[in-house]
Amino acid sequence: MKKILVVDDEEILRMLITDTLEEEGYSISEAEDGEQALYLIEKDKFDLVILDFMMPGLTGIEVAEQICEEKKQKTQLLMLTAKTQTNDIEESERAGIQYFMGKPFSPAELLMLVKEILE
Repeated sequence: MKKILVVDDEEILRMLITDTLEEEGYSISEAEDGEQALYLIEKDKFDLVILDFMMPGLTGIEVAEQICEEKKQKTQLLMLTAKTQTNDIEESERAGIQYFMGKPFSPAELLMLVKEILE
């Protein structure tokens, strides 16, 4: 079973993403901020980490940079954010994020992208 970590400070959004992906059989863990995400990544291996760009404390960019710097695990990174300007996408790519999706998003489109990434 593929394991996914959903990192977003908005609880309702985490619930929507979790419900959508769990229905397809993915194992989901949630973090409400970057610090909690890094703690969970230290404890477990994830196939995919879905990050929000803007969060209190560590941003999604900073979390991605730490994941890539430490290379503690081979994981795919997806930025799911309302920050969709060209410079935001470029900053995400420089941080090591391979996939990008803007908010608002369709749960069906997110599910299709996750399947493409993981299969």
